[in-house]
Amino acid sequence: MKFLGNILWLIFGGIIIAIIYYIVGLLMCISLIGIPFGVQLFKLGTYALWPFGHELVNGPNEPGCLSVMMNLIWILCGWWEIAILHFAFGLLFFVTIVGIPWGLQHFKMAMATVFPFGKEIRNN
Repeated sequence: MKFLGNILWLIFGGIIIAIIYYIVGLLMCISLIGIPFGVQLFKLGTYALWPFGHELVNGPNEPGCLSVMMNLIWILCGWWEIAILHFAFGLLFFVTIVGIPWGLQHFKMAMATVFPFGKEIRNN
């Protein structure tokens, strides 16, 4: 069932979301200062590519001082807009009963995009 959910996720826009995360991550990695943010975008892109059966959880010894500081910089630089878009798409998918699983995935992605530092992808 997770496989079918992931395939439908890709068809309904998941592949576009992942590609956008990867492209912006590559652009962020051009500068030395942007590399940590680019790495987080790659992580979010991988999660956006195959979300069913995976979850973003706190890594070992997290949240630490560095990840809290980087999350604060992440929010101040305007990356919270991604979370708002995922929240809006989640609400849009919740309009139909069939779209509820994809809406839930968008809500999980919204939470992951608010505080991405210190997180890692884990299989369910």
